Amino acid sequence: MNHYETVFILTPVLSDAQMKEAVEKFKGVLTDNGAAIVNEETWGLRKLAYPIQKKTTGFYTLIEFDGEPTIVKQLETAFRRDEKVLRFLTFHLDKFAAEYAVKRRNLKKAAKEEKAAEAAEEAKTETND
Repeated sequence: MNHYETVFILTPVLSDAQMKEAVEKFKGVLTDNGAAIVNEETWGLRKLAYPIQKKTTGFYTLIEFDGEPTIVKQLETAFRRDEKVLRFLTFHLDKFAAEYAVKRRNLKKAAKEEKAAEAAEEAKTETND
């Protein structure tokens, strides 16, 4: 099994529910073909570097997955057939990139846990006052 990472940009005219539905559709393509989804990040609505199809913003999503090389072709075919997708990029992670991705995920998780701990401590001090 190879490690892959795909980033795709969805059109900004979608509602939040439609955007999540599109992401679930592509995750379904991966899991139906035997891929294991390792990580999913929704980067949200961001400004594009240049206009694509007369649009200047888009919803960015990153999905990391493990799977066979044939899955990439099927996923990219699904991207091309869906008019909601402005751009996509899928690439194979070598061992160094895969290690970096794991470090990045762990740092994000630690930061999120630290933020939650700070919020809990803040709430505790407010109740004591």
